[in-house]
Amino acid sequence: MVMLWSKAPIKTLNNIKIVCFDIDDTVTTEGKLTAPAFKAMWDLKKHGYYLIPLTGRPASWCDHIARFWPVDAVVGENGAFTFFMMNGRRCRFDTLGHLFLANAQPRLAQLGEKIKKKFPHVQFASDQKYREYDLAIDICEDVPPWGENDIKALMDFCAQEGAHAKLSSIHVNTWFGDYDKALGLRTWLASEYASSILKDRFKWSEFIFIGDSPNDAPLFEAFDYSVAVANIKKFIDTLVAKPTWITDKKSGGGFIEFSKKLCSIK
Repeated sequence: MVMLWSKAPIKTLNNIKIVCFDIDDTVTTEGKLTAPAFKAMWDLKKHGYYLIPLTGRPASWCDHIARFWPVDAVVGENGAFTFFMMNGRRCRFDTLGHLFLANAQPRLAQLGEKIKKKFPHVQFASDQKYREYDLAIDICEDVPPWGENDIKALMDFCAQEGAHAKLSSIHVNTWFGDYDKALGLRTWLASEYASSILKDRFKWSEFIFIGDSPNDAPLFEAFDYSVAVANIKKFIDTLVAKPTWITDKKSGGGFIEFSKKLCSIK
C-alpha cells in the first residue's frame, strides 16, 4: 500500500541529501513550469539539497536546464546522457559512450519510417529535431489523445523491432540500447565527474525521487525512497514497482507539497 507523503517519517527524511525528479507533469502543470514550482526547486537548493532531474526531454532542453535551473546535473532522453556544469562549462557524459550515438541514429531513422507506415496518423513530438538518442511519439501533448489500444499497439511494435518503449504522460519514447533513467543516473554517479560535483559518495538511502507516470517505475524500484504526485493514481494498479509515498496534490502542486516538507526538515 502506498502511503501519503504527509505521513512520511521525519526521522527517515532527515538522511536525504539528493533530490531526483521527473519534469513533465511532476514539476510542470498542464505544460507550464509555474513560478511556485520553480521557487520550490530553488527552496530545495537553498536548503542544501543536491538536485538532479531525470527526464525524457531532449538534449536541447537539457542544455538549457543544466545552465539555467538550480540543478547539479540533468539526466536526459530517458538515461542516454547526463549534462552538468563544471568550471563554468556545460559538460556531458554519455551513458553508453559517445560512439554508441553514431550506431543508434541510423536505426532510429529506420524505425521512424516503419512507425509512420504502421501508424499513418502518427506525429512525432515537436522537440524531436532536438533529440539525439530516441524517438518521441506525441500521444497527447500537441495532438488529440491516443486511445489505450493504439498506445499499446505502438509500444508492442517498437518492442518487436528490438527497441525499448516507455510511456510518459505525454509521449511514447522509444530507443535502442540497454539503458533507462536509473542506469543513466547510476553510471554518471560512478564517474569521476559526479564525485567532483557532489563532493562525496552517497548511499542510496540519502536519495529520494519524485515522478508521475509509468516510465518512472524503474526509478520507484531503484530508489530506497520515492514519491509520486497524485496524478499517478490512474496508473497505480498497473505499475510493476510503486512509489513509497504519494502526494495529495497533482503535478506541480504535488512537487510544491513535496518540497515544503523536505525544506521544513533543514
